[in-house]
Amino acid sequence: MKKTQFFDDLFLTPRFFLVWGSTSMLFLGSFFFPVLMSFAKAITVLLIIITLLDYGLLFFTRRMLFISRKVPDLLSNGDENVVNLQINNQLQIPLQITIIDELPQQFQQRDFAIRTRISPLTKTAYTYTLRPTQRGEYAFGDIHVYASTFIRFTERRFTAMQEQTVKVYPSFTQLRHFQIHAMPDQHAQSGGRRQYRRGASTEFDHIKEYTRGDDARTINWKASARRNQLMVNAYMDEKSQQIYCLIDMGRLMKMPFQDLSLLDYSINAALMFSYVALQKDDKIGLITFGEKVKDLVQPSKVKKHFNLILETLYKQETRFLESNFADVHALVNRKAGQRSLLILFTNFETYTGFERQLPYLRALNQRHLLCVILFENSEVNRIHELRGDTLEDIYIKTIADKFIHEKKMIIRELKKHGILVIYTPPQKLTVNVVNKYLELKAKQYI
Repeated sequence: MKKTQFFDDLFLTPRFFLVWGSTSMLFLGSFFFPVLMSFAKAITVLLIIITLLDYGLLFFTRRMLFISRKVPDLLSNGDENVVNLQINNQLQIPLQITIIDELPQQFQQRDFAIRTRISPLTKTAYTYTLRPTQRGEYAFGDIHVYASTFIRFTERRFTAMQEQTVKVYPSFTQLRHFQIHAMPDQHAQSGGRRQYRRGASTEFDHIKEYTRGDDARTINWKASARRNQLMVNAYMDEKSQQIYCLIDMGRLMKMPFQDLSLLDYSINAALMFSYVALQKDDKIGLITFGEKVKDLVQPSKVKKHFNLILETLYKQETRFLESNFADVHALVNRKAGQRSLLILFTNFETYTGFERQLPYLRALNQRHLLCVILFENSEVNRIHELRGDTLEDIYIKTIADKFIHEKKMIIRELKKHGILVIYTPPQKLTVNVVNKYLELKAKQYI
């Protein structure tokens, strides 16, 4: 705690000014009614005694009031994060306190205050929540507690030196919601039920003798000739498929929705998706790009690989130029040695802009399985539902209808070329992406 200054930490309350202001009115009234003068002097002496008593109860004591803050070293972007305050009142009198915590400037919250009453010689805990909407470093300042007695003429300020810097990472508090869904099917592995899978696996396991019902296409003729009996190749399910998250950081991803940008929603979804994919024993990689490719994380299925993805996503920022899909296409063809699932987080608002990138999307889909994620524009949808009464309203509604029609044309064109599409509102992005991945995994499209 900061050392108390007897005058710098002294504050007069509104009750003090109200009572003393009323007393001054008595002196003013005594000019017209002299009988009030003696009454006003008596009240003044009484108020001086009460004020000094109030001051003495707060300042002339060796006991202190201590307060500390407990905040996680990492905060989750876009989620409610709990901050704990611990207060230890060593004074032997009950106090009315106002707690003012110096929050990071990113919150722009200038009126934060907790007002409560605390009993003597007690320890009390208080909590409040913060919802950051930007990734980066957040600097907390000191904590100030303004304490007053039951008289409430004066206040004493207690200051705790609690400067602290924390990092705000992409949303990771939702990991527990997907942990159960990402667990393997224990009943299926233990033989509780039979799994029917689409197609055949190509990952070689061993050679075994032919039995009735085996696929004749798996006969190993060389092994059959050596053993003088039919032998077939046995295959096992491929589990470690290769997956890339491609995150567009172009100007269209700067579009805000509920205090977060589309890039933030994409980063949060990519983080959750990467966690689930690693639980499914798949190799997950990451590519971020704007006017040029910025970061590349090679695919891996090691569990600690998730921390590398988290650190990479933490520092991404939106660019204000048009994204370069040509560089992404060249990089994927150069680095991805096998057929991979590509999850592309991007957005197209006009069909003209989409047409410029369509050749690269088609080229990516020829060698890999491409899934393009597009965002619904909730504001345009709201305008579309309105009834236009004036000429201006009709004009705005027509423009909104044009944007919606172009978005539908974009989705139809992607599907025509065999490209998977997820068209989703931002708040449902994470769930829709994870569900689509689990669907593709179950159908063995990857």
